[in-house]
Amino acid sequence: MHSSLSPAQLSPSETLLQHYDQYTAADQHVWQLLFDRQMELLPGRAADIFLTGLQRIGFTRDAIPDFREVNPRLKALTGWELVVVPGIVDDAVFFGLLADRKFPATTWLRTLAQLDYLEEPDMFHDVFGHVPFLADPHFADFLSHLGTVALQNIRTRPETLELFTRLYWFTAEFGLLRQPDGLRIYGAGLLSSHGEVRFSLSDEPTKEPFSLDAVLATPFEKDKFQTHYFVLDDLSQLGQVVDEVVQQLG
Repeated sequence: MHSSLSPAQLSPSETLLQHYDQYTAADQHVWQLLFDRQMELLPGRAADIFLTGLQRIGFTRDAIPDFREVNPRLKALTGWELVVVPGIVDDAVFFGLLADRKFPATTWLRTLAQLDYLEEPDMFHDVFGHVPFLADPHFADFLSHLGTVALQNIRTRPETLELFTRLYWFTAEFGLLRQPDGLRIYGAGLLSSHGEVRFSLSDEPTKEPFSLDAVLATPFEKDKFQTHYFVLDDLSQLGQVVDEVVQQLG
């Protein structure tokens, strides 16, 4: 039985707005700096799906994305939309929103003094890093399916939360992909991080072929560069892994 709660039941944050008119010239300058320096690095390092999605969703250096413009485009492409949250949300809220094709995004942007380190994700991470993938039907379906299955399980078996969190972490946040032309990044936590772009593709961290068993058995730390990455041979693998988790849980 489908047990997903509606976002309205899950979180009052749905009623929050971006308040685009409150962004200052300094905010717009920070977005420009962040966008420019990432785009200097990402061609040849980011997965093709990201670079294509960036164009399809219409992000540019010229202005902070306006959710009122982004959401109609996303809706038309894959049925997804951005919803405003004040910060990191509860796990059940997060997976419930994904299940309903709603991606939680903060609206605050880091300052010049915070360009290289934040304690929690800001809008640049949430929007620049994640949204281009939501323009791809296959990745969008994966994320929605993950949210649905995670929510169904963690409500009845809270101990499974860590498994679904690890799957999300090592794919949507810190995943690598082997394209025919070389190793590429598809995790939003990497794509939005100036330092970890280069680090993740260097010889320093451990990189191994994606294995669901290995992913589910690997803990992670949030406040430092990852030391372990999992490499997909093809993004189509993501279409199967959620069902494989369900099979393992029984």
